[in-house]
This record gives sequence, C-alpha cells and structure tokens, in this order.
Amino acid sequence: MAWPGVQAAPHRFGGTEYRYGRREMGHVHGDWLADLPLPRKVHDDVIAAGRAQPHHVLPDSGWVSCRLGGPEDVAGAIELFRMQYERYVEMAARRPAAGEATA
Repeated sequence: MAWPGVQAAPHRFGGTEYRYGRREMGHVHGDWLADLPLPRKVHDDVIAAGRAQPHHVLPDSGWVSCRLGGPEDVAGAIELFRMQYERYVEMAARRPAAGEATA
C-alpha cells in the first residue's frame, strides 16, 4: 500500500486484492498464499527459478501461487508484487493520457 497508485480491496474468492489502477497485481489469501497473474514468459521464468509454483487451482493459466510458510517466503512474494507494480507503472506511462492525440 506504500507504493503510489496501489489500492487494496476484498478479493472475490477471499483475501485481499491489490490493484494498480484497474489492473489486479495479485491477491493474498490470509497469511498463507499469494496469487499473481503474469505474462507467460515471466510466469515460466519465476516457476523455473523456484520463486513460485503454478497456480494452486488453475495450473495451466498464466497465474502463479506463492506459498507463505515464513518470513523468507513473504519477502519473495513482495518481490513478485514489486515486479508487477513496476510492469504496470511502465505500461501506464506508455499509454496516452486521456484526451491526448495518438499518432
């Protein structure tokens, strides 16, 4: 919540959802699981590096899950949320502002 533009809200399947603008960065189920939507290449890379696992319910989707068993796992999940945040901020910066003409 300390990152500019991030808002928290209840998630439709329980837990807390974190959003940047209209985009969901991911959500946390209690203190035991974080789920994040990632582009396929990033998804595959973080799983291969052992930073996340395929989504606990939808393993063939672009989502990943991070089990939170202790403080070291929380730090890793926060790193993934930070990566999401930086991607979304960059995407927003590339979009034309409302009312701005595009080429």
